Amino acid sequence: MRPELPIVTERLVLRPFRPDDFAAAHDYMRREDVARFEFWNATTPDETRQKIDEWIATDPDWPTGDRLVLAVTLHDGGAMIGDCVLSFRDREALQAEIGYTLHPDWHRKGIATEASEALLAVAFSTYELHRVYGRCDARNVGSWRVLEKLGMRREAHFREHAIFKGEWDEEFYYAILKDEWLAQRGRN
Repeated sequence: MRPELPIVTERLVLRPFRPDDFAAAHDYMRREDVARFEFWNATTPDETRQKIDEWIATDPDWPTGDRLVLAVTLHDGGAMIGDCVLSFRDREALQAEIGYTLHPDWHRKGIATEASEALLAVAFSTYELHRVYGRCDARNVGSWRVLEKLGMRREAHFREHAIFKGEWDEEFYYAILKDEWLAQRGRN
C-alpha cells in the first residue's frame, strides 16, 4: 500500500525528496535552534546530503516499508520549507509515529499542523493504521501544541528519563486512534 503522491493541501504540496532539495534542507538542518530538540545535531553539508539520500531511498510501502518521508513545499512557488515523516513502528499493532521539522521562518503559521493533518489522513485512510503517536521534548511548546491541534491526547510525561544532548530530557507522548480521528471529522 502506497499513498498517491504528491499530497496537496490548501497551502502545501507534500512530495518525495529530490537531490535538488539540498540547499533548502541544509538551510534549516544546519541550524542549532532547529536541531535543539531533534535526535540529530546541526548538520554539515555532507551530513545533509547523506540524510536526503537516505530519505530518497526510504520505502513508503505498507507493511513492508520503513517510513514515508516527504518534503513540505509551498503551493506558491514550490519552495521547500521542511519535512514530515510517518515512521512505521509496530506492524502487528498497526502503529506509526508522526514527525515534522520546519525552517523557523515558517513556525507559528499552521504549516506543521496542515502537513501533519495530511499525514494522519494517509495513516488512517491509505495505510489503515490503528494508532498514530507523536513525541517531543516537553520544552518544545510549539511541537506539543501541534500534536494537540491534531486532536491527539497526551498519554505520557516522562520526567528526567534519559540524558539527551548532555542534559536530562523530559518527553511528552501524544496519540490518536483511527476511531477518534474519524469521530473528530464526523465520519463513521
